[in-house]
Amino acid sequence: MSSTLTWAQLRDLKCAELEGAADGWGRASNLADAGRDHIDKQLLNALRGTQQGEAADAAVGRLRQLGRNFQYVYTECGLLRTALNSLAHEMRAQQRALREALDDADALKLTVHADGSVTYPEAGEGLIDGKPLPGGTLTGGGVPGLLPASGLVAPNPNAANAQDIADRVQKAVRTAAEIDWRYTRILRKLKAEDGLKVPDATWTDAAADAAAVRGAARGYLKDAIPHDASPAERKAWWAGLTQEQREEYLAVYPDQIGNLDGIPAVVRDAANRDNLQLLIGKLEGQGDEKAETQLAGLREIDRQLNDGRKPPMYLLGIGDEGNGRAIVSYGNPDTARNVSAYVPGLGTSLDEEFAKSDLKRARDTAIGTQRHDSSSAAIVWLGYDAPQAPVDDPLGSFAVAGDERAEKGGTVYNGFMRGLVATNENENPHLTAIGHSYGSRTVGAATQQGGGIPGVDDIVLVGSPGVGVDRAEDLGVGKDHVFVGAAEHDVVTKLPSKQQAAVGAMGLAVGGPTVAYLAGDIADQGDDDLWFGKDPASKAFGARRFHVDEGPQLVSGDGLSIDAHSQYFDPERNAVSADSIALVAAGQSRELKMEELR
Repeated sequence: MSSTLTWAQLRDLKCAELEGAADGWGRASNLADAGRDHIDKQLLNALRGTQQGEAADAAVGRLRQLGRNFQYVYTECGLLRTALNSLAHEMRAQQRALREALDDADALKLTVHADGSVTYPEAGEGLIDGKPLPGGTLTGGGVPGLLPASGLVAPNPNAANAQDIADRVQKAVRTAAEIDWRYTRILRKLKAEDGLKVPDATWTDAAADAAAVRGAARGYLKDAIPHDASPAERKAWWAGLTQEQREEYLAVYPDQIGNLDGIPAVVRDAANRDNLQLLIGKLEGQGDEKAETQLAGLREIDRQLNDGRKPPMYLLGIGDEGNGRAIVSYGNPDTARNVSAYVPGLGTSLDEEFAKSDLKRARDTAIGTQRHDSSSAAIVWLGYDAPQAPVDDPLGSFAVAGDERAEKGGTVYNGFMRGLVATNENENPHLTAIGHSYGSRTVGAATQQGGGIPGVDDIVLVGSPGVGVDRAEDLGVGKDHVFVGAAEHDVVTKLPSKQQAAVGAMGLAVGGPTVAYLAGDIADQGDDDLWFGKDPASKAFGARRFHVDEGPQLVSGDGLSIDAHSQYFDPERNAVSADSIALVAAGQSRELKMEELR
């Protein structure tokens, strides 16, 4: 279509041909997706299971590159399909507007000319001679023959109708021309470089392509995504889409679908794996410190997703907003009878450390839980901005943190858990909420919103500075279903209350937050208040405290250490605690070895 678009060209445009071309690109996208799937699920697994050595490693590397290439083809062809379908969708709207104007012109006996001008016949009668008023021709944006200031000559009643028709025809044609040029610019950019290798720079270009198509397809696709619906309603929405519609959403809006609670786990995983590559490409082009930090985390997650580890990984969420977002499940949370969701705390963000240590905690929990019940999945949920103050300075860190991040995170966590309930295929799945460090405060906040955490049967709190309530029964699952792990040498589980901290103000001035902690503890021995309320391991709180190793001392010949705070999930450094968490997550808390409350 040219910039000199006429209404006749708009009227005769065959949008079905655009949709036919879109279908062709869709088939190419699906073939690439099938090729990638074949590599990921069959060739790589077979190669890893039967071959070892340098040659096998080299073959794995080449197959991964081929899979990456297929993924790029899948993405770009999918973008082309949606761009063409969206173009047809928008053009049809202008065709309808034009058709309605032409139909109205025909009914009113008006003539629409090739240039869009409209001729109207004589009508009415003159105020002086009584003769019919002459007809005329009007163009879009013109001024009809209105009543002159003298009031002696009446207007032709057809003039206003003619002007309306001319304006409507002009508007439809101009809007269609703008749509045409907008999509022309987008489509011209949807092209790949020559060669068989798809480097990171190509994904940077793909991220820009995706952003352009997403912006253009808002009315065609995005506005229909049920962001404000419940997870159950979103699940029903997805189930009601055609296969083609699902393919388009996954190709163009993997970021939206992959992070939408209520969408099945396998779908979210597929969407987020694609979005992961687009995010890497997007951040590659930025170069700032935050982008580099998140890139390291994303690349490590990508590496783990492709190394064939067990239990299988499901990427249920990924994003670069705030300090970064990542939700990873080991095992399918939709088919597992037991599902746990662990919320990390202080100092956690989307970086390489998170991708290595926090993912390992979830994986260790999944492995431990599956030893007790094979139908189990364990999730690490970084769906909020955890406090970023230095983790080796706990008192100062929690003083900076406050409750706001926990309250916001608790709301989002509840939405995620409600999504798990909606998509889980078991009649009565066993769900466990796990909070570590400040993450326990976030879990506590989640229990106080909208009737508690949806579907959760048990709550595990480890390394907790308090959860915002003073009694286990206030967490909504019954005090016998609240389990606490508190290592003897974990400084965070012995943080002074805010009132005690004031007593240690002199120590703060002299030696920093750690000295303030020691001063506050000495000032009020045996107190059961922590920074965020009652000590969950105390008698006053009333939870069930399971046995854990005491962990390294805070002060030793090697200096200060808070390692006791980070070992609860580690089966090598704190086997008792790791197995206790696994038993609760497996719904077998009756086998726990309990410890005396403080």
